[in-house]
Amino acid sequence: MPDRTEPILIGKIAATHGIRGQLRVISYSGEPANLTGLRSVLLKGSAGDMERFAVAGASVHGTKLLLSLKGYTEINTVLHFVGRELYADRDQLPPLDDGEYYWCDLIGLRVMTDQGDLLGTLTEIIATGSNDVYVVTAGEREYLIPALADVVLDVDLAAGTMKVSPPEGLFDL
Repeated sequence: MPDRTEPILIGKIAATHGIRGQLRVISYSGEPANLTGLRSVLLKGSAGDMERFAVAGASVHGTKLLLSLKGYTEINTVLHFVGRELYADRDQLPPLDDGEYYWCDLIGLRVMTDQGDLLGTLTEIIATGSNDVYVVTAGEREYLIPALADVVLDVDLAAGTMKVSPPEGLFDL
């Protein structure tokens, strides 16, 4: 079962924006607009330490999120944040619809076929233009499973499992 108290990785600071201390964020949430209501964020340092910052404002700019931190109003004061991962507390994120999951909750699930065969562990999610792709690893073997409703039959976070019905030929060598 996922730890519901751990902060969730929501993006990465790609660059500064303008001269007033705004940060351009690559959002991992799918929709940058989902992150405009954040009250605070955590930035991960190079040593793995997390530092909390109050959010002064956030807006969508194209496919990126522009983020302003309270107390940081000049470009030179935020340059050192570029490249750092951005986290948020789960309770600040928008609620999910049925059948939607945060990526961090899916990573680590045991993935089985609808026939009961264990494929391995979901280790990574690749965002593509049309649908996500789940990377399932078992030793040296790696399976790429499209995240489609007719392929992913069931997700049971409490049991730590995902049931899939792979399309015919998906696992042929």
